[in-house]
Amino acid sequence: MTKNRTSPLEIGTQKFKENGYNLIDSIAAFNASIASRPVTTAESPEQIRSLITERELPENGTPVSDLISKTTAQLFDHSLFNGHPKFMGYITASPAPMGILGDLLASATNPNVGAYILSPVATEIEKQTIQWLCEFIGVPSSYGGIFVSGGNMANFTAFLAARTAKAPKNFKEEGLLNSSKKLIVYCSKTTHTWIEKAAILFGHGSNSVRWIATDGNNKMEIGALETAIRQDVKDGHQPFMVAGTAGDVSTGTVDNLEAVATICKTYDLWFHIDGAYGVPAAIVPEIKQMFRGIEKADSIAIDPHKWLYSPLEAGCTLVKNPKHLVDTYSSHPEYYNFGNANDEQNFYEYGLQNSRGFRALKVWLMLQQVGRNGYAQMIKEDVELSRLLFNLARKHPELEGVTQNLSITTLRYVPKDIPSKIEDLESYLNTLNEMLDNTLQASGQVFMSNAIVNSKYCLRSCIVNFRTSKKDIEEIVALIVQTGKELHKNLVQTHKNK
Repeated sequence: MTKNRTSPLEIGTQKFKENGYNLIDSIAAFNASIASRPVTTAESPEQIRSLITERELPENGTPVSDLISKTTAQLFDHSLFNGHPKFMGYITASPAPMGILGDLLASATNPNVGAYILSPVATEIEKQTIQWLCEFIGVPSSYGGIFVSGGNMANFTAFLAARTAKAPKNFKEEGLLNSSKKLIVYCSKTTHTWIEKAAILFGHGSNSVRWIATDGNNKMEIGALETAIRQDVKDGHQPFMVAGTAGDVSTGTVDNLEAVATICKTYDLWFHIDGAYGVPAAIVPEIKQMFRGIEKADSIAIDPHKWLYSPLEAGCTLVKNPKHLVDTYSSHPEYYNFGNANDEQNFYEYGLQNSRGFRALKVWLMLQQVGRNGYAQMIKEDVELSRLLFNLARKHPELEGVTQNLSITTLRYVPKDIPSKIEDLESYLNTLNEMLDNTLQASGQVFMSNAIVNSKYCLRSCIVNFRTSKKDIEEIVALIVQTGKELHKNLVQTHKNK
């Protein structure tokens, strides 16, 4: 063995620079051309598998330049691009270039942001990023929190903190089985599935979730919420948390957060807000009033990889009293030589992970790049584009604008010439619009998702994309109508042949 070790993983400085420069050039060219590419190739799993030619683990290595060149081509030519200006399906943002560079830099230093001693600068950057997010959405900077992978984990983190805070004092030692009362959580019927997953995974069971009815605007009915809480108390259960929604995934509706906060204070319940998608809109002065009461939340989930345009992964849990996180997650085995001297913060005490990547860096850089005003402008423009789509749908003789909230619009295609022999009109329109949604997705020209609103199958557009423009919206409307006409013609013919 030589005195100086040489490793197969090492790349010489010059080669690293050459391959790195080439990769950055490719990414820059990709970003410049993304609007002219299809949103997706909609290839089958078999077609995609055929691209991955290495079926067995290779015995020997492959040159770096070959690997990067081949893999870059595979990803750029065979992916779905949520950075495309006509991607407005699920709530995944167009990734900001600064965020891309931030992830590269975070990988280069590779800190473990679980303990301060392992990540001194990264820890302080994450702390400051959390403080800035608090200022961004309008809650006191005294809130604390932690970066996580996304919305599910942000909400799970808060759920467990709520349980620790409101459960019997011996809960951590005795657990659910020895609790004399069933712990109950409340949310609107439109709440994201995270809450059912939390109830199941953390031992409560799905029957411990009370799905509260919504009003005509899709907001949680406050009267129904209070009635459910009173009934559970009467039945000997223990209500412990209410989850309000700031931007539900189907229609973008924001619950009456002020009223939910009042209910939680009255019954001594933990007030959580699932703001994974919508809460960044609180920075826009014109719509800030929609989020009144947000500062009364005990915890808030926010996903920077949604409406802050960060690359995946970046979620965050904010908690009014950070001690609730420490009470829930902190442990001190003898092999942890991680103290809290000199005001050091160890993030392993704030969440489920011990080893943690540096997710906060890209968000920290982006917040500095554009500032409060830049984000307010971009988010406001997304909202305005969504309203434009809704208004164009309402005005078009063959489209129906169904709902519009924040940057989410739901609409459907309604042809003018529906034969009278089609008796169940709503069933026909649902079938037609489901076909339309699937056809548009596979076309690669636009990617929208779906929503069921008042039993109507709708096309759903969610704009969290700094690349989308008025031109894109106008072209999408034309494409929906053109494709809808063709599908309607074929579907009517099918009905005639039956």
